[in-house]
Amino acid sequence: MVAFGLGVGLLVGATGVGGGSLMTPLLVGVAGVPPVAAIGTDLFYAAVTKTVGGLSHFKKSTVDVRLSLQLAVGSVPAALGAVWLLHWLDGRIGIAIDTPLTAVIAIAIGLCAVAMFWQTLFPPQTRAERAPRNQFLAAVISGLIVGFILGLTSAGSGAILALLLIAVFQLGPHRVVGTDIFHAALLLWAAAIGNMVIGNVDYLIAGLLLLGAIPGVLIGTRVSVRLPALALRTVLAGVLLAASGSLAVKAGLPLPPIGLVVWFGIVGLMTLAVYRHVRVARQGAAWQP
Repeated sequence: MVAFGLGVGLLVGATGVGGGSLMTPLLVGVAGVPPVAAIGTDLFYAAVTKTVGGLSHFKKSTVDVRLSLQLAVGSVPAALGAVWLLHWLDGRIGIAIDTPLTAVIAIAIGLCAVAMFWQTLFPPQTRAERAPRNQFLAAVISGLIVGFILGLTSAGSGAILALLLIAVFQLGPHRVVGTDIFHAALLLWAAAIGNMVIGNVDYLIAGLLLLGAIPGVLIGTRVSVRLPALALRTVLAGVLLAASGSLAVKAGLPLPPIGLVVWFGIVGLMTLAVYRHVRVARQGAAWQP
């Protein structure tokens, strides 16, 4: 658990993304933690780590506080509703929920990976920010989508919301990161408290994860300026996509072992192709007069 926390903390500190999306498949697929407990524990762990990042961005004035609160109007009740729905289903069908829930997590992780690849291929450009005509309604709807996905799977909120902040709300790159993390802290605490009330948090596992994650985030933040951010983010997206396939097999996808190996190979080649394409495009743009 400490090693998992340290590894994920390093990635989060270096890239700013990947915490919830990577921790849940690790807990379910590698550590064998039941999906319901893995989701609740991950939400509690992520709430603590995101709070530190959110306060840091708030101090740097990179947070659109008004938009974050508008998003929370939709995301907080949606997350709590998803937590209640998961608890109700767990009480009704018990352990039988593990397989379909693992499949849902696999889909959410896959969506997160696609969102990260999209951001890598089409990064936000520095331009004048322009809010949509009905920002409050757009924020509430966006919050509902992100909150429900997070409450049900503990994954996908960061990358999916970042895409919405770019495409719908047209925030600049720095304010995308700050607003995303600040809102995530609000949302994660709501979902985490919901799981704490119904008893879905394993505090021992959460404590061990934080024991590794806190120094991991600090180290990752320090070395992030020396590491190739493009390579890190691209590799992380590839790892998430590969993990989604592995979880899908665990959920009952009829894929033989050789098929899973082929899937990993395809994801690896695709990740390398995306990285080389973006790197060449950036080098070409740098040489333009």
